[in-house]
Amino acid sequence: MPESPTRTVDEHLAEILELVSPPPAATLPLAACLGLTLRADLTARLPAPPFTNSSMDGFAVRAADVAGASAGRPVELPVADDQPAGPRAASVLAPGTAIRIMTGAPLPEGADAVVPVELTDQPRGSVPLPPAVRVLEPVVVGASVRHRGEGVAVGAPVMPAGTRLGAAALAAAAAVGYGELPVARRPRLAVVSTGDELAAPGEALGGGTIPDSNLTMLVALATEWGADVPVAERVGDDPDTLRAVLARAAEAADLVVTCGGISAGAYEVVRQALESPRVRFVQVAMQPGKPQGLGTLAASHGDVPVLALPGNPVSSFVGFRVLVRPALAVLAGRDPHAETATVPVRAAEAWRSPAGRRQYAPVRLEPPERPGEPFLARPTHRLGSASHLVGSLHLAHALAVVPAEVTQVEAGQAMAAIPLPPWSPELPAQVAPERR
Repeated sequence: MPESPTRTVDEHLAEILELVSPPPAATLPLAACLGLTLRADLTARLPAPPFTNSSMDGFAVRAADVAGASAGRPVELPVADDQPAGPRAASVLAPGTAIRIMTGAPLPEGADAVVPVELTDQPRGSVPLPPAVRVLEPVVVGASVRHRGEGVAVGAPVMPAGTRLGAAALAAAAAVGYGELPVARRPRLAVVSTGDELAAPGEALGGGTIPDSNLTMLVALATEWGADVPVAERVGDDPDTLRAVLARAAEAADLVVTCGGISAGAYEVVRQALESPRVRFVQVAMQPGKPQGLGTLAASHGDVPVLALPGNPVSSFVGFRVLVRPALAVLAGRDPHAETATVPVRAAEAWRSPAGRRQYAPVRLEPPERPGEPFLARPTHRLGSASHLVGSLHLAHALAVVPAEVTQVEAGQAMAAIPLPPWSPELPAQVAPERR
């Protein structure tokens, strides 16, 4: 059949994003929300801190009572009470007295400062309540005191919808009164690798067989991103078997990704199994990864998007990073365009790029010659971005993005690069990704 007209990467990604939409929000306990995306703006239900309390172990006082204290002339105050942290009402401090207080305990009524135990004659640790305390230095009003709501007031905005919930975000939600949150549940991505030539990793190879690195790689990429993978299977070149596997995958997933079997050969099993008004196969002006497919599969819970990636492993890797991750972001309630954020780099050496296709070249990043300049991008292999070079892909810090109109990258040329996880410790933390 005639080859489909070539489309740009941006055109293809836009059509992919039209196929996916986030599922309804689910309300989950905080312990189940790590890595998920908040689906509603969060405002404080409680003030933080919820009551005025001590930030130090020491003695609650009136600052005026110890204004003249010094090591040579300490101020001695009788100790009227003990105020530990915990569910106990705040004590009442009479003028001219002190109350022993622990970190986090409510500030006694009448007190306006805390003298740390280090500024008194009392020892640290678990000791009996003394009858009196000698204060060796003055303190000002408010010293070592945390006031109710000084961190966050009731009703104040805490975090917006779209926030990816890490440990600090979950702690903030707990501190302002939340035990559960409305979130987008974790996307479910099914992965199906195709080809009679594929052997499981570690198996002895027969004539014409190769290790299936794609299935391992795509499952790892999905898991690394934060998706669940309910189906991960290797299928040979039988269209009926593939259709059955894909039907089962669609029932279990929000998005199905295949790799292999979509080029122009006689045994392109994914095309044979899926080409229809529901699933189209197209040519995208990118290198590697020109052949692509997209559409939907029927499932009992509705149509499920399917994306078909090429079988060469670097092509599959680039397709996942550039096309699949934005789709997962939509499913997770996040900004899909953040997935294609770039950092500025300069070419460390010259290389060729194919005419009319946006190149995504795996590169390692090297420190610049002068501080403050962009990092230098050097291809990870002497053969550049060839789609079969999976053995050197792990060396890449980023994908250098060469525009479609550029056929020759010159040493020193400025360009953008898409960072690859994990963000290498050698890379500058101050470089903020820019959206393409």
